[in-house]
Amino acid sequence: MTETTALRTAPLRARAEIDLAALRANVRTLRALAPGAALMAVVKSDAYGHGAQQCARAAVEAGATWLGTATPEEALVLRAAGLRGMRMMCWLWTPGGPWQEAIEADVDVSVSGMWALKEVTEAARQVGAPARVQLKADTGLGRGGCQPGDDWAELVREALKAEADGLLRITGLWSHFACADEPGHPSIAAQLSRFREMVAYAEERGARPEVRHIANSPATLTLPESHFDLVRTGIATYGISPSPELGSPADFGLRPVMTLSASLALVKHVPGGHGVSYGHRYVTPGETTLGLVPLGYADGIPRHASGAGPVLVAGKWRTVAGRIAMDQFVVDLGGDEPDPGAQAVLFGPGDRGEPTAEDWAQAAGTIAYEIVTRIGTRVPRVYRNAST
Repeated sequence: MTETTALRTAPLRARAEIDLAALRANVRTLRALAPGAALMAVVKSDAYGHGAQQCARAAVEAGATWLGTATPEEALVLRAAGLRGMRMMCWLWTPGGPWQEAIEADVDVSVSGMWALKEVTEAARQVGAPARVQLKADTGLGRGGCQPGDDWAELVREALKAEADGLLRITGLWSHFACADEPGHPSIAAQLSRFREMVAYAEERGARPEVRHIANSPATLTLPESHFDLVRTGIATYGISPSPELGSPADFGLRPVMTLSASLALVKHVPGGHGVSYGHRYVTPGETTLGLVPLGYADGIPRHASGAGPVLVAGKWRTVAGRIAMDQFVVDLGGDEPDPGAQAVLFGPGDRGEPTAEDWAQAAGTIAYEIVTRIGTRVPRVYRNAST
């Protein structure tokens, strides 16, 4: 056996198991919630840490007709991997970005202001083919997007001129919610109203977009009036609720896709009064056993969850004892003696007694989006149910 083969077949220190059957089921559930709209599966940031190429293919198999990325580089990688035949959009551009490559790869690009419109039209001249452009409206989020009023009027006017010159096609008009994960927030109705006004302005002047869209995951789940022609589902695609206040994944018929686990590296007896990890923020209350979990903040385990992160070991919930280090952390096993190599499950769907990503989010004072997205490249992704 060669060294490379041995590495491939050796037990894994840790793994992020990705259930593609769950992802496909989530996509079908989300499509059913917005039956009059197409669905864009957002696969930015390596599909929220789940693996962009594998998740994109699974989402398309389940009926997603659009893929969404933040950066053009993410979109171009997917096209190069053979993901063709579906619409693809990217929205986070900076001056000098790869406009020509995006046009040649048939990727829809988002334009929020005149600098971007000028760059994409010049790229279209160089390529000799029209760009697919979606105009983004800032309806109240205050991030990307064109401001209403004179700025929007100028952008629409100049985009329509470029369309008449054959340099682009206005394929979409879109925006993004600020507080869709907070039911009843007054900004939701205000943004919907402003979006309708800005869309109407563009269409009255001749824009004929293929899609109009503003709904993200929480809006897809709870605001049918926001679905328009297309919904963009990010975190919900991966079976995670965008907000505990909206409901659990099970409440929406979703199942978390990622299960993160590791093999215990060591189990040992220690006396009472024994300090654990840096700073001795945890001291054993009595004689006990400690388990060493070979994952740390270099793998994306949040250091802010030190002393609070939950782990399932030998059928029981344990809590991180002391500080999470770069490569490892400790759990107090309370006298239990699982063998080295026993599985420690940090999070998963939760229906087998294990914690969830939301449990870790609560422990770290963050959101479940961050928990799954930050899992690093030292943790292999292992795909289940790859074929339909």
